[in-house]
Formats: sequence, structure tokens, C-alpha cells
Amino acid sequence: MSRLQVVSGKGGTGKTTVAAALALALATEGKRTLLVEVEGRQGIAQLFETEALPYEERKIAVSSGGGEVFALAIDAERALLDYLQMFYKLGSAGRALKKLGAIDFATTVAPGVRDVLLTGKACEAVRRRSPQGSYVYDYVVMDAPPTGRITRFLHVNDEVAGLAKFGPIHNQAQAVMRVLKSPQTAVHLVTLLEEMPVQETADGVAELRAAGLPVGKVIVNMVRPHLLDEDAVRSASGERREEIAGALAAAGVSGADELVDPLIEEAAEHAQRVALEREQRAALNRLELPSYELPLLSEGVELAGLFQLAKELRKQGTGS
Repeated sequence: MSRLQVVSGKGGTGKTTVAAALALALATEGKRTLLVEVEGRQGIAQLFETEALPYEERKIAVSSGGGEVFALAIDAERALLDYLQMFYKLGSAGRALKKLGAIDFATTVAPGVRDVLLTGKACEAVRRRSPQGSYVYDYVVMDAPPTGRITRFLHVNDEVAGLAKFGPIHNQAQAVMRVLKSPQTAVHLVTLLEEMPVQETADGVAELRAAGLPVGKVIVNMVRPHLLDEDAVRSASGERREEIAGALAAAGVSGADELVDPLIEEAAEHAQRVALEREQRAALNRLELPSYELPLLSEGVELAGLFQLAKELRKQGTGS
């Protein structure tokens, strides 16, 4: 399995929740996972019910079998200071540049620099080894930007490498792209069984493939149980209306006759949604990608819900 797991998806599909659940699922039986945030929203801290993540790797959860999940909120300014120290040994001079505003300028105005720093930090964690020679982290999971920006975000290192023909910047960009375009990386796309997220997922897959970036799995999130189909609704609204009213009355429900029509209407809406979801699932199947499915949690996503989603991912093969 790829050691860098990038999670993207259309806004509102729950990509941050899925990234967190995936990190928990991968951190099994003593494995160590680093969960990386790059958008500065502190969504991971909220999900794990902990204080805001600093620019340092911190353990935030223990998974099944003693596996550990660490988290890091990558700050572009701090990453640039690290970069200047690593390649140019600037040290205090780099901090002086920050006071002058040069660091902020470089990370917000210079084209591509911010994304190079963010992806570069994640790739460094993938490559990092302990003094004994083993990898520090078994997996790195990145909560990445939305589908509409993911290809440019991951591919920007190639653009920077083209601008800088030699030197540390060129070498750094090339090293990052060697990780991102290798089997070490898998880019997963989170979607719902709705038309717009499915279409954006299809577009994202096409863009990633065109850029030579490794597409992983489609993760269908918030899947509702299918209770009735259209045939059942037609049957209930026809010859079984009296049977429904009788069942309600037998259960002690008052005004059973008046409830039959609203119940059938609600059932019809459910059946219509089932049909639409069936169409969207067929569209996803045409992408010819493996997929996971995660249920809609009726109680919302809290810490216990994250562990439930992680368990579901493990059942479907994550971490095996």
C-alpha cells in the first residue's frame, strides 16, 4: 500500500473526516501514521477534540492494537524558514527576513512557492528514517485541497522545477515530484452519491491521470441505507394502503388513516433518492477505480464516530 495517502474531494463531501478516519484505520497493530493538514482550517483538531495543532508533530490518538496517530498543521511560513535553514543555513537571518515581511511575501505572492513548501514537508515525512534506518512513519495521510485544486496543488512542483533549472530549489521540486508520481503515493477522491460531487470526482480523476499523478480509490461518503425501492412504494400506494392503515392502528397510532398518505409520500421521496443514487453509483463504476463506502452517521461525526468509520475502512481492506 502507498505510504503517502492524499485525500481530496469536493467541498461538503467530508474529506477531512475521511482523511482522519483513514489515518486511524492505517495506524493498526503498532503502526504509526502522520495526519497532515495543509489548509490552515484546524479541522483535524476539531474532529479529534483537541487544541489547535501547532507546527510540530503531535500524537493525537491511539488506534486499535496500539497504533499511533500523529498530526501536523503545516504552516507555509515556518516551512519556508525550515527550507532556508536546511539549504542555505540562514538561521537567525531567516528569522530577520520574516520580521521584514519577506517570508510572508514569498509564501503568498511568489507563484507556486506555498504549494511546494506544503507538499515538500509531507514528502519529507514520508522519506524520513530513524537512526536505526526504519521509516519514522508507516503512513502519511494528507488532508489536501478540494478536487478542483488538487491537480495544480500536487503538480506545482513540476512548474517550479521548470522555472529553476538548477540549484536547491530545482532539486527540492524534483525530489518531491519523484515521491508524488511514484507508487509511494495514492490520491483518493471523496464523493457523495449526488450528481455534482460525482461529476467533479470524474473530472478530478481525468485531470490527475493526465498529469501522471497516481489515482487511488474513490471513497463514497455518507451512504444512506436503502429501505424501499420504487416497486415497494407502488405496492404500498396501491392495494396495500388499507394494510398500512391497519398496521398503524394495531400499533396504537391514532389517526392512522390520515397518516397513510404522508408516509407514502415520504417513502416515494426515499425511493426516488435510491434511484438517483443508483445512477450516480453507475457513473462512478465507469471510472474503473476501486472504492470504499462509508455510512452516514445519524449522530454526526464525533470522536467515537471517527473510530467507527476507521473500523469500517479496515473491514473493507485498508491497512491490510
